[in-house]
Amino acid sequence: MSTSTLVRGTFILTLGTFISKFLGLFYVIPFNELVRDEPGALALYQYGYIPYTIFLSIATAGVPLAVSKFISKYNAIGEYEVGRKLFRSGLILMSLTGIFAFLMMYLFAPVFAGMVIESNDQQVSVEQVISVIRAVSFALIIIPVMSLIRGFFQGYQSMGPTAVSNVIEQIVRIVFLLAGVYVVLFIMDGSMTQAIGVATFAAFVGGVASLALLVVYYLKRKPHLDKMSATGKNEMDISIKDMYKEIILYSIPFVLVGVANPLFQLIDSLTFNKAMVSIGLAAVTDIQLEVLNFTTHKLVIIPVSLATAFAMTLIPVITSSFSKGNWSNLNRQIDQTFQILLFLTMPAAIGLSLLAEPAYTVFYGANELGTEVLRTYAPVAILFAIYTVTAAMMQGINEQRWSVLSLLIGLLVKLVLNIPLVQMMEVQGAVLATSIGYVAAIVINLLVIKYFAAYKYRMVVKRTLLMLIFNVIMAVPVLIVYFGLDLVMNPENRLHAVIILAICGLVGAFVYAVLSMKSRLADRLFGERITRLRNKFS
Repeated sequence: MSTSTLVRGTFILTLGTFISKFLGLFYVIPFNELVRDEPGALALYQYGYIPYTIFLSIATAGVPLAVSKFISKYNAIGEYEVGRKLFRSGLILMSLTGIFAFLMMYLFAPVFAGMVIESNDQQVSVEQVISVIRAVSFALIIIPVMSLIRGFFQGYQSMGPTAVSNVIEQIVRIVFLLAGVYVVLFIMDGSMTQAIGVATFAAFVGGVASLALLVVYYLKRKPHLDKMSATGKNEMDISIKDMYKEIILYSIPFVLVGVANPLFQLIDSLTFNKAMVSIGLAAVTDIQLEVLNFTTHKLVIIPVSLATAFAMTLIPVITSSFSKGNWSNLNRQIDQTFQILLFLTMPAAIGLSLLAEPAYTVFYGANELGTEVLRTYAPVAILFAIYTVTAAMMQGINEQRWSVLSLLIGLLVKLVLNIPLVQMMEVQGAVLATSIGYVAAIVINLLVIKYFAAYKYRMVVKRTLLMLIFNVIMAVPVLIVYFGLDLVMNPENRLHAVIILAICGLVGAFVYAVLSMKSRLADRLFGERITRLRNKFS
């Protein structure tokens, strides 16, 4: 595979992922406006989506990404038919696991609803949660098969179908969601439960659209794929059993890392209401959980998108250096990855924390609780990003077993601390428990990388301290400008909040860029292009 093809494929996939995430972030503005007068609507929405994410991970079990790796491996040696054989059996398997996951989620909806609703004084009832969980469960029938086809195309280094289908899925889902909620609430005069049911059912509609597009792609390319198989070596006859043994070894770490964040949220869903009811706050528990697991979380994961992109491209690069025993190259790649990740995510997370009030207002309207939670939750994005990348590194050095252990320990810490901390600090206690859980998992990951990759953190620690100094310096002019604008503008007004956010964001970015270029830190991280840019504008 040529370098230009790799760069083109990575660019297409990254662009598709970015557009999809952008749409997934900004649809919440009109969605929130539609359900603003329905107490507990967003809480009810996330009660359905968190278990759906868990069941989806079970249904796919990391197989699509593993299939991509498997097909790419055998295509490289001309054994195209091996990958086609796996694909055909995989379609049957994913169909069966999707149907099974759908049935489990649909039938056990009352059990899960009973676990998250602790009191009749809550704004959301058990019956409402059951209805929403069942509405979103239908998507499980479609998504696993769709994901497998995406993995198949990626195995052929064809990123276009995945990128385009991602965007189409998101567009169709959002259009159906917003139109459906509007029709139910304002035309049919329906209930909040019906509206949120339609909103979650949109995942199924988006999945159908994406699957249809992928089938069209496959039918158009099938003649070419048939020709490749006919002209391949076709010397290997690997049994289905051996194929899936290899796939399972690939897939388990992928699925555990991918589901880490939803599992932390699931612990909140299962324990937060219990803790709040125990201290007599049943009437506000749904609202606080809504702020934690939906509104602020949507904003906090913005800086984490970079970590996801790193994780997608990191594994093959590190695997190559590790397999060749090129320790100096491996250490250099780990160094560069850590530094670039922190260089970009740290100011984004800290900036979001400093500008929590206008940021929250832009997306959801003025809300004191939302602002307070976002201010403390935003820096946790740095932990999310570090965990994602360190887990990917461990897969690259073939120590994925430790990523399973670190995740389990992190979840155990979160589970043990969540109820007592929530009882002490309410929603902020849940944020603190998540932070401590991620720190525990990250420490294990860092120790494993240090031991098995013979990696020394001296340079990363030194550069991280420098970045922290830059962020502190950056914060000063941002806060000065923010307080100045606050004298003439109201951050609780959405238009004013947009202006404040834009001006303060530009000031922060400018100061951070100047500091990075003057110190030549940017040159060391991004190479000659930054050097030429600095010389041009010096």
